[in-house]
Formats: sequence, C-alpha cells, structure tokens
Amino acid sequence: MLGIIEIFLFLCVVYYLFGKRTGDMVDVMSTRLQEAYGSWSYNGFNWGDGGQRGEERPTFDFLRRFGERQRKKRAQEKETDKRTRESSLYEIKESVMQIPPLPQNMPQGLACRYCAPGSEIQLDPHERRRDVIDVLRTTQHVNQGPTKSWWNLATYFPILAQCLRVKKYHFPEVSPTVLKDKRVLDAIEQATIESVREERQAAEAQGRVFSDTETYTKMLEKQNKRARKVMKDMRAKMSNVLLQITSWIIYKLLPCFLTGAVAHPAQIEMLKAASRRTPNTPLIFLPLHRSHLDYVLVTFMLLNNDLRVPVIAAGNNLRIPFFGEALRGLGAFYIKRKIDPITGKKDIVYRAILNAYLQHCLTAGHNAEFFIEGGRTRTGKPCIPKGGILSVVVEAFLDKTVPDVLLVPVSVNYERLVDGNFVAEQLGQRKPPETFASAISAIWKAVKSNYGLMRIDFNEPFSLKELVDAFKRNQEHHTAPQRIEPGDRLLQQTKSSTSLYGTDIVQEDNRCLVDSIARHVVYDCASATSVMSTNAVTFLLLTQFRRGVTLSVFARALDRLRDDLTGLKDLGFTGNSEDIIKYVLELLGEHLITLDTINGEMFVKPVNTVPAMLELAYYANTLMPFYVLESVVTSAMYALLPQDVLNNTATTLNEKISLLEEDILELCHKFCDILRYEFILNKPCQDLDTLLRDTLHKMSDRDLISIPKKMHTEAELEAKRMHRRLLLNNDIEDDEDYVTYGYEEENVVMVDMNQRVHHVNSIAILAPIARTYLTVVDHLHRLLGNSQLEVEFIKGALAEVRQKFDNQECEFGESVSVEMIKNCLKLLEKWSVVQVECAGGVRLLSLTHRYHSSAGIEEVYHKIQAFNCISHFTFESDRLL
Repeated sequence: MLGIIEIFLFLCVVYYLFGKRTGDMVDVMSTRLQEAYGSWSYNGFNWGDGGQRGEERPTFDFLRRFGERQRKKRAQEKETDKRTRESSLYEIKESVMQIPPLPQNMPQGLACRYCAPGSEIQLDPHERRRDVIDVLRTTQHVNQGPTKSWWNLATYFPILAQCLRVKKYHFPEVSPTVLKDKRVLDAIEQATIESVREERQAAEAQGRVFSDTETYTKMLEKQNKRARKVMKDMRAKMSNVLLQITSWIIYKLLPCFLTGAVAHPAQIEMLKAASRRTPNTPLIFLPLHRSHLDYVLVTFMLLNNDLRVPVIAAGNNLRIPFFGEALRGLGAFYIKRKIDPITGKKDIVYRAILNAYLQHCLTAGHNAEFFIEGGRTRTGKPCIPKGGILSVVVEAFLDKTVPDVLLVPVSVNYERLVDGNFVAEQLGQRKPPETFASAISAIWKAVKSNYGLMRIDFNEPFSLKELVDAFKRNQEHHTAPQRIEPGDRLLQQTKSSTSLYGTDIVQEDNRCLVDSIARHVVYDCASATSVMSTNAVTFLLLTQFRRGVTLSVFARALDRLRDDLTGLKDLGFTGNSEDIIKYVLELLGEHLITLDTINGEMFVKPVNTVPAMLELAYYANTLMPFYVLESVVTSAMYALLPQDVLNNTATTLNEKISLLEEDILELCHKFCDILRYEFILNKPCQDLDTLLRDTLHKMSDRDLISIPKKMHTEAELEAKRMHRRLLLNNDIEDDEDYVTYGYEEENVVMVDMNQRVHHVNSIAILAPIARTYLTVVDHLHRLLGNSQLEVEFIKGALAEVRQKFDNQECEFGESVSVEMIKNCLKLLEKWSVVQVECAGGVRLLSLTHRYHSSAGIEEVYHKIQAFNCISHFTFESDRLL
C-alpha cells in the first residue's frame, strides 16, 4: 500500500513539471488506481463512493478542487461558530441567570454538617456513585519490584501474592504499661482496702483475731495477681503473619458460600486520605452488628487495602479453644458481658484495666473497632446503642490523653444472614453458648450453603473534637436567653440506659455527650446501609402482599420501590425485577416464600407461620427506618379521620378529607414517643418536629396528600399586622415580608382517599409493633395486687400474642417477638406505669401506685390504641387492587 502512495506522489510531481499532457496521463493513471482500489478508504475519504457526484471518477484536478472546497468549508464553519458564540454571549448577559437546582437528596454516608462542619475528609458525591468492587474476585496487581521470581508468583498464584504483599505494621504490646498505669494501681489499692475492711467486719462478727498489716499484704498480692490474669485474658496479640494466613484462608473460603464481598473504592480511598492527613489520629470503626462475620470482613477489607487493622472489642463468650486465640491474633481483645459480677457492687479493678487498656492502645497508634449496639441485632433493625466503650474513648479525649480520634460508622449487610436466623431467641429460648464444636458445625454448614452477596460501606469519618465542640455550642444555646431555632439544636441531651462507663464517676454532661454521639452513629449507619435484594422483596411481601400476589404485579411493585429509593439509598442489586424476585425465592427457600402457578400465572406468597414471619421480618426491617416517619404521619392522619369515613369505603374513595396540620403533628409526636425504643427517629442534631413537617411536604410532592397554600389580601395582612401589634404591645413598621408572630395560622392537610391503598400499605409497616404493645399492656392485669418476675411476665405476654395469632385475632406472625415485648416494658417503665426492683439478681415487675387499677391500665391501653385504631384496614389493599 505504501508503494502505491509513493507512485501516486511521483506522478503528481511529474504533472507540475511537464504540463497538461502529462497531467492527462496522471488522470488516466489515477482513474486506473481508482478502479483497482475503489473500496480503499484513506484518512476518512472513501475513494469508491465518497467525494464525487454520480458515477464521476475522481481525477487529480477534482481531488485538488475537493481539497480547496474542504478548506473553505472549514474556514466558513469556524467563522460561523465564532459569530454564534459572540451572539449567544450577549444573550446570556441580557437574560436572567439560571441557577442550577441543588440536589434534592444528598448521598448517604457523609458526615453531619451540623456536628462536623469543618471536616476535610469528605466523600465526593459523584465518587460515591462509582461501581462497587468485588474484593473476593479482584486482587490488586502485584508490582513490588523487577525480580523475575516475584512476577512469576503474581502470575501463577495471584491470591498468595496478594496476601504476601499486604502492608505490614508494627503492633506494639501495651499490656505491661497498662498494669503500671496510675489508674490501675489506684484501683488495686482501693479494692485492697475494701477487701481488708470486709475481712475486719467478718472477723469481728466471728470474734477472731485480726491483723491489718498481714491481711493488707495478703489482699494486695491477691488483687495484683487478679489484675495480671484479667490483663492476660483481655489483651490482643496481633500478628502480621497470622493476618496474612487468615487473608489467604478467607480468599479461599468465602467464595464457597458468598457470591461476592463488595465495597466502594472511593470509600477506601477516603479512609486512606484520612490516615494520610492525620497520621497520628486513630480511626475508631463503629459497625452495626449483624453477624460474627462482621469483624472478620472489616479486618479483611482494611488489610487488603493497606490500612492499619484495628484492635476489636469482642465478648468473652468467643474465647473458645483455637478460634479464641486465632481471633486474638487478628486483633480481638475480650471483655466480659457482665462487668460487675455482684449486683450493686462495681468491679473497679476490671473497669480500670479496661479503661487503661483502650487508652494505651489509642496512644500507641492502634486503630480500634467495637460494636456500638453491643450484641448482634435479633430483629434486623438497628438496636438502641450502648455507650460503655465509647465513653472510654470520649474520656480519653476529654482528659487530653489523645488529641483527637476519627469515628468511622460502618454499615454491613448480607443478602442472607450467615449466622442463621434468630427465631428461637425471638420466641424466648436462651442463646446457646459458643463452643468449639458449634463453631466447626457452623462453618461446615455455611460452606455447603449459598448466602448471596455481602456489602460493606465505610461512612465519612467524624472528628470527635468537632463533635465535642458542637455539644458545647449546644450547651451555650440552651443556657442563652434567646429563642432556639430547630436547626440550632446540635446535640440533644438524652439519658443513658447503659451501665458500663469508662470511669466510676462520669459527669452528666459527658454521659449526654456519649449517648448523643452513639445515637448519631447508629442513625448514620442505618441511613447508609445498602438495600439488598432480600430486603426489598421481603419488605414488599410483609407490607403489601402478605396474602400473596402474582409475579407480574409483584415485579411492578418492586420497580416502583426501586424508583423511590434511587438517589436516597444505595441498592445492592440490579437487573430485571422478575429475575430478582425469582433469585430471592431461590436464595431464601420454600420454607419462607412459596411460588405456585394459579390460572396460568405464577403466584408468590409468604409462608404464614410464626418462624417464617420472624425470619422474613428480619430482612424487611432493614428498610423500616427509612419509611418509619411516613408510616407515623399516615397513621396519625387516619387516626384523626372520622369513624364513619373509615367504615364507609365506597363513598369516600373519591373524596379529600381535611385535617389540621398541627393536630397531625401533635399525634405524630405521641406515636414517636411510643416508638422511642424501637427506632432512632432522628439524629440528636435534628429537630423531630421539622422532620415530621418535611415528611408531610414530601408526601404532598408525591401527591399522596395535598397542602393548599393560603392567599391573603392586603386587608387580611393588615389585620394580622394589627393583631400582632396588639399582642406584643409594640408598634412595628409595615413590612410586606413580615412573619406572623403570636398569631397561629391553621394549615390544612387534605387526605386524598384515592391514595387509600398506598396509605394502608404505609400503615402496615408499624402495625405489628402496635399489636404487640397492646397485648403487653393488656397483660398488665396480671400485676394487679402482686409482683411478678420479669422473665415470667415476658413469657406470659409472648404466649398471649402467640395465641392471638393462632386464633387469627392478630394477623402478624412477627408480633410474636421477645424483643418488642422488652421494648414495650422499657416504655412502660419510662412512663412510670411499671417499676422494676432488683432482688437477689432477679428483676421484679410491679405496677406503680397511679396505675395500680384496671382504670389505670385502661388509660394506658387507650393511649396506645390510638396508634392502632386503623388496624382492621391493614389488608384492605388486597381488595382495592
């Protein structure tokens, strides 16, 4: 081909040298070349059919003219483009500037801008939308040097090469310095003195001779020996070699039962940026606790991305043969489930060692990880946090042991839970203790099963220093005389329900700070948890299609749910909705969801038994925090509707019923108070009333309700100004933009009965909780005239809910739940309906004086009944579809 081009160029030169006759010869030659290579295209010009008109053959003169026309055309287009840009520039100057709209929904997982306004470690919203990577299928490219042997290892053994190349860190041993810590020595001294005092009292009671010096020496040695044993049992012994071996095992083992373990690359880069910018600031990872696999996978993700793996707080129930020591080598340090063995007496030595160990780990450069919920969630909903270990971190910062720490909320979710279900515990059975045999059995069972996809999300780090500063600003706002706006409430004070704190005496302000941070973290984790396929499918089944649905209708409902969640929650699944539903049915199994063919159509239906409903509810509850406020608002609206409207469906389907917004919000706050131990409805820096109003307006935007805007004449505005001046007894200048103060304008909400199906589905989200709470309150009649063990009361209430389900008086199998009964008792104790007394290590329940009568119990029953007054409409959507 190059030879032909050279010949053609030579002929062109001859043409210019010898005139037209030679040019005619060139034309003939070019025509012959065209005939021979008619289909050849060069630089975008097709010699066969492009560039000429009709059947005309391209001569040399034609090619020259064609080139000149192309140059003129380009110059003309350039000039035209220049004039267009100049004219459009003047149009832009003369027109109104268009401001791009702000994004309606910011991506989840970002640090709170109220509590951490100066955070430099921010996750780019666009970066966060990058596709996740499957860590089990992707190993980093090994390129540590030019040596041939290393390249061969990476080529033929990529997983082994990846495990060998992970970055190694120095993990200092801090236990010797912990035992020399002043706080620990003081605690040992105090415990020794208390033991001597007890021995003296016992000797005097028995009439024995007692020696203070001898007893003191003996007790001091005993306490020192116990402190060394506590430290030995507690400490972690991290090993780079064991981390590498475990990483290789995980790479080989997890693909046997997980289809993938995925994470966001941008989130990993965010953690690396945080480590680089604040190299001496420890990262505190705070995951929601769903499975024993959580801490293994968090460590695995960090290790294989060259981040320092943390020391992990683990319950001492996991300190079993072989596995206990293996976890210790991976960073686990063990703490007792019950810190104080004797009720009412604090184990000051153990508390001091735990406090000092954590603080020394942080000052030595260790990252840390602990589960702020305590144990694993049994319901699938985030648990109310426990602030014990977090209080140690906060105290370390407040006494300037560490200058700052970065709190990293972590969200972990599974398509199918590896640990199995918690049905037995929900039905009141005791959790079986972990043993070596049970661990081997669980691993063997897991390897032979399919648990789908696992997803992990690292949220943006919080600076503890910024959180404390925000709390102090909030305290100043509360003590200031001026009026506080809802947005100024940065960290609300909440009472702590935990019994473990890092020090024996924690100031009340510090307790409020710890509880506020803990609730903030849990709220953020729940908001950022990715929605898996099983979550979406089971949520629709339990809220809309409890009695079954055809596959086609189910797929359309799943499409609508995905559209609602897009931009608000990360979806951990993609594809056709029908295929997703079939995948979930296969993953969860026929014991939970059945798929039959009725009249030629595939029919999906959940299994209506208590164990199946409890397990399905576990997966569905992941989405409940996202929809809970809408369900509260809808329940409040229907509770305020006239009874004849609720009873007469046919005549109200096309109507709009008006309600006062303030009445709805007042009832919403009462319902939220009922749910205080089921959900964290708002971050401590958020105002609940503002969130409820926002929920109303979002429902209005979706045409579920309507909120008409009132238009006022100038005379009406002048009357309101005069009314304001009379109330304030102060002359105020007329202002067109004035805001009415002291004058309550009643805003109206129109409930569109055409949206009744959607309303009923929304109400069904919280209906199981209302049923359980009503049964528990009704069961309070057993306490009239006597006390009862809390354990026995819970068993009786559970049996009563189970009986109502069997008798079809209660439609919800998931209402048969020990966790919900316990939460209801916490609420009744908060309301001072019941009181709890501890005697001999057991808890006794009794009614308080005010409610110690049938009338008092009925008062509480009607208070919760308002939350459940529309229960008989729960399945009306089946008839209206």
